[in-house]
Amino acid sequence: MTAEPPSPASSRLAYLDGLRGVALILMVVNHTARWWMDGPMSWTRYGLIYVTLTLAAPTFLFLVGFCLPLALRGGSAESPGALARRFVPRGARIVLAGLLLNLIVFPDEPVWSGGVLQTIGLAIIVMVPALWLLRWRASVWALPLAAAGGYVAFVLSFPALTRFVGSHDLVGLVLFYDFPPWPWLSLVLIGLVLGWTWLAAHRASPEAGMRFMAALAAVGAVLVVAFFLYDWWAATPMRFGTRRDFILNRHWTPRPPALLWVFGMVLLMLGAAYWVMERAGRRLPWLVLLGQTALFLYFFHQIIAYPLVRHWLGWRFNAWPRFWVANAVFVVLLLGFGWTWREVKARIARARRPALAPSG
Repeated sequence: MTAEPPSPASSRLAYLDGLRGVALILMVVNHTARWWMDGPMSWTRYGLIYVTLTLAAPTFLFLVGFCLPLALRGGSAESPGALARRFVPRGARIVLAGLLLNLIVFPDEPVWSGGVLQTIGLAIIVMVPALWLLRWRASVWALPLAAAGGYVAFVLSFPALTRFVGSHDLVGLVLFYDFPPWPWLSLVLIGLVLGWTWLAAHRASPEAGMRFMAALAAVGAVLVVAFFLYDWWAATPMRFGTRRDFILNRHWTPRPPALLWVFGMVLLMLGAAYWVMERAGRRLPWLVLLGQTALFLYFFHQIIAYPLVRHWLGWRFNAWPRFWVANAVFVVLLLGFGWTWREVKARIARARRPALAPSG
């Protein structure tokens, strides 16, 4: 039996752009906390780095999956070839952007090193078969099971993967570095199914979409409470620290207890963004602007934060008041860059439109 394909969204949804803007701010703070401060690592700084690390990139990856169904034309009726022609070039461009970012920002590291952009681009390509499979109702249950299986396989394979990256430096840098595809594509896949299910409910009736989003937020709250209850029961000495999690190739992946925190907070932030921006009608245009230009700003802010401010200018903001003021100014500057980028793209699109329109 096939699932009823939801029709594509008629316009961008403000709450998803707003949540993407929140993720961008968290990413900016994570980078500045690591690059704009020096000296001994304080617990406050370490906790800030961990919290922003565990929320920023996971939110981006979740939204990749959640938003893909909104881009479908005619639901899942498109053939695999049509889906591939639309999404594979987009994913490939993002992968190339990630490699270019390595070349510009981290010239001392191999240009082929993996990164968040590479994982996002690969996710868009890999999700093509999953998008096509959504035409069957059983896929709504089968795909999350596949995602869970991928994470469990990673957990079981972690000792072998640790030995593998130790013996194969280049392959480890390409495949298992900074939010690697395995296991992070599992998060994208779960986001894909939830986005498809929410869109179907929302198209049935706005009230049904609201109830589904409220249920997601409730699940998120339960997961966050479970995270803290587990830490209380287990007497975890460091709740917000990488020592409790998997560290592969010097990069973080959550163990099951921290997974409660990651999923719970992502769902809570999703529900909060929906309630504030869709139900309460507070559009927060500045946050939407950050979300709409998040890919450009993700690329551009690292060029400013690392090569320019940290190395060329040599600025440091070790006192917390100076650090937060510097970040506030940085976000305002990014808003200006994002607005300029959006206007330039709009003007280019308007200039091309007459040339692409049929004559007569």
